[in-house]
Amino acid sequence: MYIERVPNRNSPPAVLLRESFREDGKVKKRTLANLSKWPDDLVEGFRVLLKGGVALPSLGDAFAILRSRPHGHVAAVLGCARNLGIEKLLDRRPSRDRALAAAMILARILDPRSKLATARALSRETLTHSLGEDLGIEDAGENELYRAMDWLLKRQDRIERHLAARHLEEGALVLCDVTSVYFEGSKCPLAKRGYSRDGRRGKLQIVFALLTSREGCPVAVEVFRGNTADPGTLGAQLEKLRKRFSLSRIVLVGDRGLLTDARIREEVRPAGLGWITALRAPAIRKLVKGGTLQLSLFDEQDLAEITAPELFPGERLVVCRNPLLAAERARKRLDLLASTEGELDKVVAATRRENRPLRGKDTIAVRADRALRRFKVGKHFDTIVTEDGFSYARNEDRIAEEAALDGIYVIRTNVPAEELPAEEAVRSYKSLSRVERAFRSYKTVDLKVRPVHHRLEGRVRAHVFLCMLAYHVEWHMRRALAPLLFDDDDPAAAEAARPSPVAPARPSPSARAKAGGKRTPGGLPVHSFQTLLADLATLTRNRVQPAAQGAVAADVLTRPTPLQAEAFRLLGVRP
Repeated sequence: MYIERVPNRNSPPAVLLRESFREDGKVKKRTLANLSKWPDDLVEGFRVLLKGGVALPSLGDAFAILRSRPHGHVAAVLGCARNLGIEKLLDRRPSRDRALAAAMILARILDPRSKLATARALSRETLTHSLGEDLGIEDAGENELYRAMDWLLKRQDRIERHLAARHLEEGALVLCDVTSVYFEGSKCPLAKRGYSRDGRRGKLQIVFALLTSREGCPVAVEVFRGNTADPGTLGAQLEKLRKRFSLSRIVLVGDRGLLTDARIREEVRPAGLGWITALRAPAIRKLVKGGTLQLSLFDEQDLAEITAPELFPGERLVVCRNPLLAAERARKRLDLLASTEGELDKVVAATRRENRPLRGKDTIAVRADRALRRFKVGKHFDTIVTEDGFSYARNEDRIAEEAALDGIYVIRTNVPAEELPAEEAVRSYKSLSRVERAFRSYKTVDLKVRPVHHRLEGRVRAHVFLCMLAYHVEWHMRRALAPLLFDDDDPAAAEAARPSPVAPARPSPSARAKAGGKRTPGGLPVHSFQTLLADLATLTRNRVQPAAQGAVAADVLTRPTPLQAEAFRLLGVRP
């Protein structure tokens, strides 16, 4: 038996059930039934049965998808965190507080939001993603998350000691830097008026210092009042390294704003630690005027080591000159001078206009001072202010004096040359860029630690700490996923191709190839960290309910794409 569709002129075709048979040596057929009034899906199911198959209902009738939850990015982040032992790092014993703290840490990577929004994303009512389900905290509330922050803060010292034991050792290079973030509100004792690195001058600030390994892996963070200057944070970091981490021989790398002359003299030297920093511009000018630093050193090289025992006893000075940096600073200075002249010309015009000209020596001086301060090159101008006039001129001698030092910086260290050659000292100082990269991720790109809304001092400290732990997980994820990211996955090749540690950093050949073609060698698309997480999130966990009576709903994952499968392979995670 078989089904045949017979054309019927201008009418719909007839659908007939027919049977073939043999009679007198000839094959004939006869009609058994007219199926023209049957629905098409029923006809097709009958056709499958006649061919020996098994007829199934349509997909919509066979099962229903009750809910679909983004899961791939959760599997990647949670799997990586468990490979690192983050949950056991928080506490050896499983508990609800541990699960809540882990959820807040990982949620900063997945979708950094307020604690209320995080609680809603974890709940079974919302299920923005599968993290709450995987950690068993689908009923978590906002207040529970706050209590878990208090629980986490009590364990900060122990957690940081374990991280230091993993990533730091005797004689290690430790990077330290300080930043600030703005604060919303006025009730927290830590929030004070101070220098805003975010350009939010009207906002209260908090300050925190970050300690990382040489590679930039974060190990500890400390929060200070918003009016704390960078040097004021150093003592707490030295205390942490020497007493809490039990490290007696380390080399601390900090910028010239942190490791000042006074801090080196009063805190670092008495502690017996090695250190690497840089000289400020006035100290460099003093070396030039004293004849210790001669610009002819750079006629054939971009790096030279000198000593100045009368100014810096027992220290080594590595002088560097970057011609590209010199050209950029010269260009920028000319632009700023021209922009300042444009502002000063407005003051001159105001004193000469016919209607209501600017008058009064004090009034004119205030306007001129505002113009000189705007682009921060006012020191390069000489001005004359009278009761009814204003004039200015560039101070070419002062400009030339500053221009002579363009592109020159001096690395300062007390580590002996046999332990740290001059080239390595420069590389070590430049590794501070890894902490700056951490701050960018911390504050803007990924984790969004700012703005801070918590009112209690402990909650602010816990918030900054859990963001540091989130970046710790992200840092390891970025290293593993580097072949799929625009990040350089072969830094050793990039460094080997660099003619000098003073020369600008260049990407490795593999990084240039990825940036040019936007594809990996295997043909997969190259991503940023955030867009890769977004791609992984399209791998969903679906709650499927079969239509059969008594059937139990089950979770089914969508099939990973080649890109997703490669990401999970690199992370060592099963989705």
